[in-house]
Order: sequence, then C-alpha cells, then structure tokens
Amino acid sequence: MCDYSLERVQSRPAKVGDQLMSTTFGNAITRGFAAIGNPDVAVCLAPGTELAFDSDVECEHPLGSFPIENLGEKTARFRQINSDRKYEHHDALEFPSGRIVLLTRLRPGQHASVLQLPIASSPVDTTLPPPREPLDVQPSPSEKLVLLPLIGFAGR
Repeated sequence: MCDYSLERVQSRPAKVGDQLMSTTFGNAITRGFAAIGNPDVAVCLAPGTELAFDSDVECEHPLGSFPIENLGEKTARFRQINSDRKYEHHDALEFPSGRIVLLTRLRPGQHASVLQLPIASSPVDTTLPPPREPLDVQPSPSEKLVLLPLIGFAGR
C-alpha cells in the first residue's frame, strides 16, 4: 500500500525481486520507494513485505537538522502504523530489533530488494460437499448373522 501522501503519484504494486530506491517524489512532499531506473513511479508495498537493503539503513531525525542515524540493520518488514489517524503517515519499516521507522524518515538514495511478499489471504471454502447416497448393501447368505438362544446360563 502507499501512504495517503502519495495519492497523486503514479504507483504500482511491488513484486518479488524488485530493486528499489528510497526517494523523495517531485510532486509530493513525502518519501517512499521507487524502482531503480524509474524514479517517478511509487512502488507500493503490502504490509508484511520483506526487504533487504544493500547497506545499513540510515534515517533522518524527525526534526531534520540533526545528523543522519545509522540503524545498523539491513533487513526490514513493511507495515502500517497509526491507521486510526487519517492525516498522519502510515508507511513504516519494522526491523529485527523491533524498532519501527516511518518511510518518510529514510535517507533518500538507499537501495533495497524485495525478498518476499506477504501471503495473500484467500477465502476459505466453507461449503460442504453434497451428501452421499446411502449404500444399500445386502449381506450375502453366508454373511447372515444367526442368533442362537443361550441355554444353561440362567441363574448359575
């Protein structure tokens, strides 16, 4: 998915193997991912998409004038946060350490590969199979059960 702030940017869904670059889009005031060689099209990630970066991920301080922070991590899983807050950024990366960083804080120009997409949820088939016809099996003469009275066991 792409953040609400990328609504006016041409976009496409991510595919396994995509080579991405963190970027600032010219007609938006936010950052996201674009395919390397196609910087004007946002590549939208579904929650659960796994990424591997070429080098340690770097992000900028939320206030902007502080030094770039090296997170010391190269893999992340895309997720969305603050979904109940309509006009806040939702796109984020969760790192193995548990740290969560908004995509808008990534330093532009970092390269990443899409390792794995989340498993698409498919509806479960809850329909029952049609009932089976009852079997009309008749025992053969040799299979007939014969009941014999028990003699001599009463009261002894």
